[in-house]
Amino acid sequence: MTQIATVEEILDHGYAKISVPRKSACGHDCEECAGCGVTGTAVRARARNDIGARPGQKVVVESSTKKLLGVVVLVYLLPLLGFLVGYFLSAGLGETVRALIGIGAAALSFVPCVIYDRYARKHETLTYTILRLV
Repeated sequence: MTQIATVEEILDHGYAKISVPRKSACGHDCEECAGCGVTGTAVRARARNDIGARPGQKVVVESSTKKLLGVVVLVYLLPLLGFLVGYFLSAGLGETVRALIGIGAAALSFVPCVIYDRYARKHETLTYTILRLV
C-alpha cells in the first residue's frame, strides 16, 4: 500500500521520521461533511530512507500490505467472530442475555488487539519504505 507522507526529521542508520495523514473510510471529503473528527490528524512512523529525502519534503511511502491486512483481520474480524461465538454458544438463554454475552465476548476479543499493538510498537512490525519524492 502506498501513501504520501512528509519527512519530519532524519534519523540514524538510513531512516527518517515521517508523518502520514490519517485517512477515513469516507474518502476524507471534509468540506462536505466534517463529521468524523479526524481532520488534521497524522500517524508518525519510522521509514527506511534509501533515497536520501530531507525534512519537509513530500514523499511516497510503501507499507507491507500483507501485514496491514493481518492487522485489519485482527481488529475488525476478531471482535465480530467473538460476538457471534458468544451469541451462538449461549443458545437456550434469553435473547437479552445472549446479546450481552456476545457483546462481552466481542469486548474480550479486543485483548489480543491491544497485546499485538504493544508488540508491534515495540518491534516496529509495520514498516514503511520511502520510494520517491512527490
